[in-house]
Amino acid sequence: MSLRAGIVGLPNVGKSTLFNAITNQKILAANYPFATIEPNVGVVIVPDKRLEFLNELYKPKSLVPTSFEFTDIAGLVKGAASGEGLGNKFLSHIREVDAIVEVVRCFENGNITHVEGAVDPIRDIEIIGLELIFADLEIIENRLNRIGKKAKMSNDKETKKEVELLEKIKVTLLDNKPVRSLELNEEEIKILKPFCLLTQKPIIYVANINENEISKEDNKYVKAVKDYASREGSEVIVVCAKIEEELSELNNEDKKEFLNDLGITESGLDKLVRATYDLLGLATYFTSGIDEVRAWTFKKGMKAPACAGIIHTDFERGFIKAEVMSFDDLKELGSEIKVKEAGKLRLEGKEYLMQDGDICLFRFNV
Repeated sequence: MSLRAGIVGLPNVGKSTLFNAITNQKILAANYPFATIEPNVGVVIVPDKRLEFLNELYKPKSLVPTSFEFTDIAGLVKGAASGEGLGNKFLSHIREVDAIVEVVRCFENGNITHVEGAVDPIRDIEIIGLELIFADLEIIENRLNRIGKKAKMSNDKETKKEVELLEKIKVTLLDNKPVRSLELNEEEIKILKPFCLLTQKPIIYVANINENEISKEDNKYVKAVKDYASREGSEVIVVCAKIEEELSELNNEDKKEFLNDLGITESGLDKLVRATYDLLGLATYFTSGIDEVRAWTFKKGMKAPACAGIIHTDFERGFIKAEVMSFDDLKELGSEIKVKEAGKLRLEGKEYLMQDGDICLFRFNV
């Protein structure tokens, strides 16, 4: 899967520090706007405890987790849609991602300047939201100017459908609402796909807090962000980017000890990676054996042949059947033999919709 999540936010909110932690890459993280200009792309491993069980069961020569891409995009500022702060370039980078991870500053620190002069996460969210709306509005209006007259003068049903939809989108944007707030059908989604609208992309908020707040109750800023996100049906993950960056440099044992010292059982980063994976509409199936246990990423709603094609195009082209058992059944029963004895090993055909946690052996012939 080539899906990618983009990390956005105002300057100096902790985006690049978080990206360093996510990908364990040492990119520039400086205390001034536009320290990041070209987007940095990194591959992140998706934490999955199911792999640990499969590794113990099969003891394979190779264990391969699944992954996806994060892009660190330079900080947006007020006026980005009209070109402020290299805004047009940054907005074009956001168009290339499939989901948005918006980092919001939820901490006080006199040594780290805030581009707006004071900490106010809701104001920051609204600044970015408006810039994305302005950018989408420009695209919609330009398209309507090109095809609006044609729709009125012709009997082209497809053009008229597009105009009607774009007019609906325009009204929504002028009401300061994102496109993702609309319930669109499959045909409408298909019409909008070429426009890569920024506010149509799913979003998740990252509330970045101070180190001394990591195991405490949510501060007032985090509470405000959670309240805002709940009203639009979005998720909030609370992290301390600085601590996550430190954790990313430790081995597993030292990481567990550090987390225990902090009084938490799981890093915010692991929660964020899983939440973003789900936000992208991704799921995991496995192939397993003594040579290799491997996790494979697929898009929810994909059928068995297409999932087989992720491994190799020949698997999809010559697909016959898939032997499938669920991870939960394997874990409960303890072995493949017992799964078979219980009648829970299934043969699935071309119309089978792959499920998260499926363990598969594909039969094909080319």
